[in-house]
Amino acid sequence: MLKPRHSPPLSPLSARAQLLSLLNQCKTIEPIKQIHSQMLVSSLHFHNHLLCKLVELKDFSYSSLLFSQIRFPNDFTFNIMIRGLSTSWQNYPLALEFYLQLLRSGEKPSKFTFPFVFISAASLPSFYHGLIAHSSVIQRGLDSDLNIRHSLITMYARCGDIKCAQEVFDEIAERDVVSWNAMISGFLRMGCSLKALELFRRMRAEGFEPNGVTATSVLSACGDVGDLSLGKEVAEMVMESGLEMSSFVLSALIDMYGKCGDLEAARQVFDEHPRRDLSVWNAMITGYSQNGLSDEAIRLFNSMREANMEPDKMTMVGVLSACGTTGALQLGQWMDDFALRRGLHQNVYVGTALIDMYAKCGHVDRAIDIFHSMPNKNIVSWNAMISGLAFNGRGREALLLFNRMKNEEVTVRPNGVTFIGVLTACVHAGFVQEGRNWWNLMKSKFGIFPKIEHYSCMVDLLARAGHLEEAWRFIENMPVKPDAVLLGALLCACRNFRNVEIGEKVVRRILLLEPSNSGNYVISSKIFVDSKRWEDSARMRGLMRARGIAKTPGCSWIEVENQVKEFHAGDGLHPISTEIHQLMEILIKEMKLEGYTPRTDLL
Repeated sequence: MLKPRHSPPLSPLSARAQLLSLLNQCKTIEPIKQIHSQMLVSSLHFHNHLLCKLVELKDFSYSSLLFSQIRFPNDFTFNIMIRGLSTSWQNYPLALEFYLQLLRSGEKPSKFTFPFVFISAASLPSFYHGLIAHSSVIQRGLDSDLNIRHSLITMYARCGDIKCAQEVFDEIAERDVVSWNAMISGFLRMGCSLKALELFRRMRAEGFEPNGVTATSVLSACGDVGDLSLGKEVAEMVMESGLEMSSFVLSALIDMYGKCGDLEAARQVFDEHPRRDLSVWNAMITGYSQNGLSDEAIRLFNSMREANMEPDKMTMVGVLSACGTTGALQLGQWMDDFALRRGLHQNVYVGTALIDMYAKCGHVDRAIDIFHSMPNKNIVSWNAMISGLAFNGRGREALLLFNRMKNEEVTVRPNGVTFIGVLTACVHAGFVQEGRNWWNLMKSKFGIFPKIEHYSCMVDLLARAGHLEEAWRFIENMPVKPDAVLLGALLCACRNFRNVEIGEKVVRRILLLEPSNSGNYVISSKIFVDSKRWEDSARMRGLMRARGIAKTPGCSWIEVENQVKEFHAGDGLHPISTEIHQLMEILIKEMKLEGYTPRTDLL
């Protein structure tokens, strides 16, 4: 009988090589734990390799535990942890804690340590550790290292000190393309898009060839300032230079076209690159949403879902904005449920978008529930809730919320948008004196200089209350020229209060600003009719015909099974238009039976 043959035991060197080979093939944490167990059994030590793999898989809990078992970690071991933790904003404080441990251990930080320390320090409320680390870099003579300088530029820019970032950049004797990219990105992050574009031109003039990172930043800057010409030039440069059309460049290009209002070019880029990731879909959806093409944004979102792409927080913000504009409540509620399942209600941007959508769709109570459930609120969140209450006729609640914001949220200061909401609340609630008071305090107490939107709110407030002469004097004393929206509010009030004298003054101005707006002619004509000035009324109608201006047909939307349907007055092209009109007649009869009297004097 043959005895079974046994393989000879592996030597420690062979076992080590075999385990290392297996470790390099690991894609999940479970087999790594098995390898770690085998290491302990075999008394093999290659902790740094194991630590690198754990950090690569972002299991910082297990990697921290392993690190704590290393008796004498060296600077390389510390660097593994600091580098890994600096890739995630939630772990920035822990990355700095490991840096402090490194200093306390007696080991010396190297040029490989500081870039990740600066990145981590840049994203914390105070960058005290970053300043101390910068001093340490100078003391150790590492300040000439390019990687350190680049991370310093990023740190100072992220912390809002663009002057220090510029000084670090200017001190670089021999710059490479990464140096230019760091400074361009720094300007862009600080909202200095014009300076970013100036630096890009200087970079080209000095003979440096941009790469994909440069193109992404410059396209974003072009979008911010609305420089479509330079944006197209950069797009051509990307094509001609053979740069890879990565998802970053592609989404930046679509975003640039969207911000510049060229949605046709944005869609062409989108359609020509079928290999799209989520950021590309988001850029196109956001472009439609920001340009008022909400129905297109919703259609594209439905196509995205058909392509089995799952939305993220950026998708949700764009689509929820479109839902609020068109009143697509069903889709908005689906997004709300999705956010709840994914825990995205905690995200301040998603929560704010949900508040805005529900308020615009008239579901204010749900907006309030979401607002109160948000653990963190920024000024945009408060503004969305205040404005939502104001536009839904709940002016007193809006003003109470504003007072709560001032009294309780010391970290949030009112801005110009806040006061648009406050003044709008006064308009809809008829709080004239309260509106006057807030108008005076806006500049004297809060240091906010009024813009045309604030002036429009005040004119609307006075006009609706019948203070037409005060409203006109207010317009006459404005330091800025009145726009058509502001004058239109006063014109409608003149119609309602039958004030021909002020109405004539407004008509003369508004027709110069909007000579093609049919509504101005119709309202003006009715003002003259009410005062029995038939010839003036006929003159306005005649002027309208002479200029070839037709009354803009009414338009409405309705959502059916997540599809937004659009209807225009007098449009008989809909396949079931006969049935629609029959149903409308039934509804009108029922409304009249309930006491409704339609106002037809402006038709």
